[in-house]
Amino acid sequence: MIRKGELIVKNTFAFGFLFLFLSFISTVVCMESLVVNDEPARENEWGFRPLDGSTIVMTPPNFSWRPQKGAVSYQLQCSVNSEFTSLAYECGEITFNVHTPSRLFPAGKWYWRFRFTDGDGATSAWSQARSFVIAENAREMPLPSKTDLIERIPTAHPRLFVRPEQISEMQRRAQEDLKDAFDGLVKECEDIMREPPPTQEPPLYPEGIERLSEEWREIWWGNRVYTIRALNSAATLAFTRLLGGKDEYGERAKQILLECAEWNPKGATGYRYNDEAGMPYNYYLSRAYTFVHDLLSEAEREKCRAVMAVRGEEMYTHLCPRHLWNPYASHSNRAWHFLGEVGIAFLHEIPAAEQWVWFAANVFANVYPVWSDDDGGWHEGMSYWRSYINRFTWWADVMRVAMGINAFDKPYFSQIGYYPMYLQPPGTQGGGFGDLTARLNSQGNCRLMSIFAAQAKNPYWQWYVDTHGEISPEGGYIGFIRGALPPVASKPPTDLPSSRCFHGIGQAMMNVTLKKASDNVELIFKSSPFGTQSHGYEANNSFLLYAFGERLFIRSGRRDVYGSDHHKNWMWHTKSTNSITVNGETQGKRTEKARGEIAEFQTGPLFDYVCGEAGKAYGENLTQFTRRMLFIKPKVIVIFDTLVAPTPSSFEWRLHAPTEMEIRDQYDVRVVNGSAACRAGFLWPTNLTLTQTDRFDPPPRPRVQLVEYHLTAATRTPSTTKDFITVLQPYRSNQQLENGARLSLVEGGYVVHVPFGEGFVTVLLQSAGRRTLAVDGLETNGEVAAAVFNRDGLLTGQFITNDAILRVNDTK
Repeated sequence: MIRKGELIVKNTFAFGFLFLFLSFISTVVCMESLVVNDEPARENEWGFRPLDGSTIVMTPPNFSWRPQKGAVSYQLQCSVNSEFTSLAYECGEITFNVHTPSRLFPAGKWYWRFRFTDGDGATSAWSQARSFVIAENAREMPLPSKTDLIERIPTAHPRLFVRPEQISEMQRRAQEDLKDAFDGLVKECEDIMREPPPTQEPPLYPEGIERLSEEWREIWWGNRVYTIRALNSAATLAFTRLLGGKDEYGERAKQILLECAEWNPKGATGYRYNDEAGMPYNYYLSRAYTFVHDLLSEAEREKCRAVMAVRGEEMYTHLCPRHLWNPYASHSNRAWHFLGEVGIAFLHEIPAAEQWVWFAANVFANVYPVWSDDDGGWHEGMSYWRSYINRFTWWADVMRVAMGINAFDKPYFSQIGYYPMYLQPPGTQGGGFGDLTARLNSQGNCRLMSIFAAQAKNPYWQWYVDTHGEISPEGGYIGFIRGALPPVASKPPTDLPSSRCFHGIGQAMMNVTLKKASDNVELIFKSSPFGTQSHGYEANNSFLLYAFGERLFIRSGRRDVYGSDHHKNWMWHTKSTNSITVNGETQGKRTEKARGEIAEFQTGPLFDYVCGEAGKAYGENLTQFTRRMLFIKPKVIVIFDTLVAPTPSSFEWRLHAPTEMEIRDQYDVRVVNGSAACRAGFLWPTNLTLTQTDRFDPPPRPRVQLVEYHLTAATRTPSTTKDFITVLQPYRSNQQLENGARLSLVEGGYVVHVPFGEGFVTVLLQSAGRRTLAVDGLETNGEVAAAVFNRDGLLTGQFITNDAILRVNDTK
């Protein structure tokens, strides 16, 4: 007989057992249902890294994987065998979807995988295994653990650019070898004291204002300038006082700082409201705070902490975790390291600051830079390279001093100076592809290059700086700190090739000489794996031509305001570049999907060659657009284009110049700009319709006064396939040009014959397939082949595309 109490106990036990059993089953089912999403990266996603099967030149690797739904932490395993029977590295409780180990990995083949844990404690299956190889002599750049990293940062102030224990040495040098720099700081401070910046909070946008209008633009940028003047003045005063400047400097710095701390953190200078004002507010206030910290009362410090807790968190929630997987938002690529400065200045004072610092360190280690690979280029172009890299160097200085991390240990930064060196040899006018580059000259690179030369100890980069002559020293507290860097001996680039391909951005820079632009002819070609996104929006398979220090063929238009009618519908359109439109239509505008590819690049003393493919950039309008450019240095450029469309189409070959072109006929179009000139001959197809205009469609806003010339060479009959053969002959404008190029049709292709002063060149071009072309004693199975002869008919040089042969008779 079962008593009532026994029944209750037994029922309770039974239900409890059932509950535990069902919980166990639920957990097992949940575990089985937690499957890793291994889907490859989509547009604007960073991707799994290291790439499966890739070779990397840094140890340890930087790991990145797709963020998993519901994940609260990750576990990473690395092994030298694909079965993971023995582990060479393992790390758990990783909170980001990226990770850089704190120890080195030896060279050789490796495998990696990850899994995740959700909020209920359930663990997923493992991801697929991916392999990679660490190269011999890989650069060493581990990331300290979070604990180690935070412990390296001084607890006392100042913490940005200089440590507390360095102040006495800085004070000594301010009176000795750095006295000129210190005197410059004092003069700057006296100017500020005489005319202090206003500190009233700047205005919001008026209700109903049209975004991107001229009125909007004035407030948007004006608030940035206003904010920088106020808070950078405070930072300058406070830093100079630390070096031995007047006490009044510190008091005025404190006054400015506290008055600006009254501003609404989500008002006119809020990061999300106007990031061009919000970003400088955040980092300049942080610098002023850490430089003047000893003069602040606890209540005044708390006032600054309160406002920066709001501002810092606003930045962090916008950037993290999004930027670790979708890092291609342009402004975010400076915001993350500005947040790092905020975190260091307020470490141990704002609870979230430690996470801000750790996030910034992980972005640098794993997801930076985004606009290149390790070869040192910059997809967004020279203007944005200067702007963003200049600001990044602040963070590099901060990391080195506060954390003991040298940014120049990263492969990209060991190559960074070659981008300006090849794009803008000394004296070059014009900054290549990218927004706001047309008016840039090489002189503007020198301050940055001097930093790179000193940090990387690169003699070629120092030569670049020295060749430009004396440059004005960088002023302010940044200039003072950098004045302490040791000098670097210079070396001219005579043992370097004169041309270079930056595969990561899909740009080839082909030069006759790196020594000076006045003796140089430069051909710049673009076909980019980044497509036309962000500020690198120019069309793929487009080119630029500079000669003897002048621009000859250019990318056209000038940005009046980002995203304006002219910017979107002229400059983002293929018609604005030296490329080809199809039925008047553009490649994809400002999108990663409009990708190109540099399929081949060769360089040598006499010949440079590049081949790009951009058919996919046109969407459904093209299946192939192959552009081959052979530069017979310094006088002849042969361009061989092949286009294939799914339906009969018209094709428009576009050419742009800063001065009016003289159209003599299809085979002789001339442009002159100062000391430089060029003849363009459209040899094939025949019967093109050539037109020229100086009008933009649509034009820039009236405040932009710009005149440029736009030539169109259009086919007259629609077809599904079309070859274009064009010859450019750059020359000095005060010299006579030889006779023009001639073209002959042969079975399976074309022969181009170009005379020049020292002799002539014969170029063979295959129209389709891998067949043999034979003409005039030349025989090749290559797509492009060339032979150069002197006036006596003796061979002096030859060129052939990869994996092909060229047979040439001894004489011609």
